Amino acid sequence: MEEQSYILTMLVANKPSVTARITGLFSGRGYNIQSICGAPTHDPAVSRITIKTNATPPQLDEIMKQLNRLIDVIKLRDMTHDEAVRREMALISVAVTPKNRTELVQTVEIFDAKVVSAGTDSYIVEVTGTEGKIDAMIKILRPLGIKKLTRSGILALYRELDETHMDN
Repeated sequence: MEEQSYILTMLVANKPSVTARITGLFSGRGYNIQSICGAPTHDPAVSRITIKTNATPPQLDEIMKQLNRLIDVIKLRDMTHDEAVRREMALISVAVTPKNRTELVQTVEIFDAKVVSAGTDSYIVEVTGTEGKIDAMIKILRPLGIKKLTRSGILALYRELDETHMDN
């Protein structure tokens, strides 16, 4: 069976070593975590952890069973195929010269991104959106000279039935 990407989100008790136990479960079974994001929710006693991983469907079933067995996991959902808002954020340091400055600023505008720091020889650009949008911006900025890059990893929330769709 072929591996595919999955997005798992879980509500967990906001206490020490919960994230270590979750990542230990993955590493102990030889599964890779492509990205992981975690932070407290509106309830300070609960955190949301979102993980992107590659697995076969039987491996995903095993991962889900093992995660559900962890005492501090309150709720677990596979958000890969469901109706959800998925976002990622990247900070990209790009070399800037008099020749490419205009192109860089135009690219930032096209992607609805923003320059959050401007130096004499580099700009730091912040872009938020789908994984595809982030990938596309990186691809376009690469020829200009990416000096540094960091990505947040994916965050996801289910849409409520009465929410308006405003994806970008």
